[in-house]
Amino acid sequence: MIKLKNVSKYFGEKAALKNINLEIADGETLAIIGGSGSGKSTLLRLMIGLIKPTEGEIWIGDEEISKMSDEEINKVRLKMGMVFQYSALFDSMTVGDNVAFGLVEHTNFSKDKIRGIVREKLNQVGLENVENLMPNELSGGMKKRVSLARAIAFGPEIIFYDEPSSGLDPVTTNKIDELIISTQRLLKVTSIVVTHDMISACHIADRIAMVYNGELIAIDNVENFKKINDTRVKEFLRGIV
Repeated sequence: MIKLKNVSKYFGEKAALKNINLEIADGETLAIIGGSGSGKSTLLRLMIGLIKPTEGEIWIGDEEISKMSDEEINKVRLKMGMVFQYSALFDSMTVGDNVAFGLVEHTNFSKDKIRGIVREKLNQVGLENVENLMPNELSGGMKKRVSLARAIAFGPEIIFYDEPSSGLDPVTTNKIDELIISTQRLLKVTSIVVTHDMISACHIADRIAMVYNGELIAIDNVENFKKINDTRVKEFLRGIV
């Protein structure tokens, strides 16, 4: 589903990512971990097409996006859903209008059809009868759910999650983890989760990839990842194994 070939990204003379090679399978959930400034957020932005690599190729399915125009990348992005770190809901819009935003912008669906899709997607994330609420009336966990409902409204093949547990208490974090798992199983999507939370990563992922100082230093399934004999990996795993 996603392939990065020899991808590097420089900002001026600073290398944010160095020679990344990564393949993410169709239907897989990959957690990308790393500390602040490690390069994991830059990696996410590259895969979404928000920035272009300095070197290398990025493939989404059979389309290489690194040299595409903005218009061409926007068409590829219709295959993607994005759940932002702080939900990124429009404060001036109702929950229903937030979820409907992409459908209104990119389809010719009738208002009734859009209203039905919004209700269906909110139900899928465990929210009912909230369409007329405003974002400031929601808890942090509810905002994450609304953000996910908006992400899946278009029927994406890929969902990107940017720090989905950020700012949430442990109980709510666990509920969001379960929601990520159930969404993947229900919709058969490919999921990429950028996180610094190793407990969540081990819970939700098929594989874990670790970025350190701009390099991909480890990638494996969860059980094998826990056994990696690298002090940088062990530091991240400390306390959960």
